[in-house]
Amino acid sequence: MRLYGLRIFLATTAVAVILPLAASAQSTPSPESGVVLGAAHALRISPGDLLELSVFDAPELSGKLRVNDKGEIAIPIAGTIRVAGMTAEEAAVAIEEKLRKADILKFPHVSIFMTEYATQGITVTGEVRNPGIYPSLGNHGIVDMISVAGGVSTSAGKAVTITHRSDQEHPEVIYLDSHPGSVAPKVDIRPGDTITVSRSGVVYVVGDVSKSGGYLIDANERLTAVQALALAGGANRTAAENKARLIRKTPTSRVDFAVPLRRILDGKMIDPQLQDGDILFIPGSKAKTAATRTMEAAIALTTGAIIAGRL
Repeated sequence: MRLYGLRIFLATTAVAVILPLAASAQSTPSPESGVVLGAAHALRISPGDLLELSVFDAPELSGKLRVNDKGEIAIPIAGTIRVAGMTAEEAAVAIEEKLRKADILKFPHVSIFMTEYATQGITVTGEVRNPGIYPSLGNHGIVDMISVAGGVSTSAGKAVTITHRSDQEHPEVIYLDSHPGSVAPKVDIRPGDTITVSRSGVVYVVGDVSKSGGYLIDANERLTAVQALALAGGANRTAAENKARLIRKTPTSRVDFAVPLRRILDGKMIDPQLQDGDILFIPGSKAKTAATRTMEAAIALTTGAIIAGRL
C-alpha cells in the first residue's frame, strides 16, 4: 500500500514539473515549422494544412492530421474539432478542452506543430524573374522575398506594393533605392501577402542622335527632354535640334508638339517633362548634312593633294 502511494506521488510530481517546462517550450519557435507563437502576426491554420498533434503520454491520440475543407481535424477517439483561423497554440488549448470535456484525459497536455502550409505562402509578382508563391517561414524582409523570386527584371521600377490579405483595400507602397548598398525600408511582411514589383516606364529617343533607343523612367522620377537627349548621347552635328518633336499617346489618339531643343538649352523655353511611352524625335537637317558632306569632301581633296605633293 505504501509503495502504491509512493508511485502516485512520484507520477504527480513528474507531471507537475514537466507541464510548466513543456508550456514554456511551446512559446518558442518550432525548428520544424518556423512558427513563433505569440508573435504579432502568427501563422493561422487554414484548410489543407498538415498538423502534427502530440498528446503527452498518449501516443494513441497523437499523429499527423490534415485540416479538411471545413477547417476541421479528426482526433482519434475524440472526434472532429474546428481549428481553422487559430494559431498552433490556440488549437492546442482547444483540443485540451475537448479531451477534458469528453472525459478522455483529466489533465491533457497538447502541442501542435504546423508541418505543411497550403495557403500561408507569400505571392511575389510583377517585374521579377520568377513570379510565384513562396514559403513565408522565418523572418524575411521584402528584399529577401524578391531575391527568392530571382530578383527584379531589367524593366522593373522602384515602386513595390505590399497587399495584406487582411486589408486588401489599403496596400502599402514603398520605393527601393537602386543603389546596391541601400537598405530597404522596414515592411511588415505577413503570411498570405502579395508583393508586386512595378514596371518602369520607357521613353524613346530616335532620329539624328548618337544612340537611338528606349530609356527607363520611374514613376517617381522626373525626366525631361534635354535629360533624355543626354541619355541618347546627344544630338549629332547634322541634327535639326529646333525642329524636334515630342509624340505622346493619349487614351484616344497620338498627339505631337514641337520641342525646340536649342532654345531650351539656351534657357529661352521650359524643358518639358516626359511621360511613359513618349517618343522624342530629332530630325536631321538637310542643310547641315549637305554642309557636312561638302566639308568632308574638301578635307578628302586637301588630304589627297598633300599626299600627292609629298610624292
